[in-house]
Amino acid sequence: MTKADIIKEIQERTNLNRNVIKIVVDNFMDVVKDNMVRGENIYLRGFGTFLLKERKEKKARIITRNETIIIPPHYKPFFKPAPEFAKAVKENISIKSN
Repeated sequence: MTKADIIKEIQERTNLNRNVIKIVVDNFMDVVKDNMVRGENIYLRGFGTFLLKERKEKKARIITRNETIIIPPHYKPFFKPAPEFAKAVKENISIKSN
């Protein structure tokens, strides 16, 4: 599903103006990105949490150059679904795949 698909589905469910929905979706994504860049986690009860996970410094190899490099410590964004959301996905996906 793409952003355009999300906007279309919200429009079908609410009958709101497509441009208004696009502005809201774009602003939602901007707020999430901006706050995570500042080091904050985003908690959406019943949906999930956008977390920053710390990755420690590690050694890596560039095989083609036979070289070892150091990857510095850094953060990666991560999404952890709420338990009821994860359960619903697990139950529905397993039913569809059979």
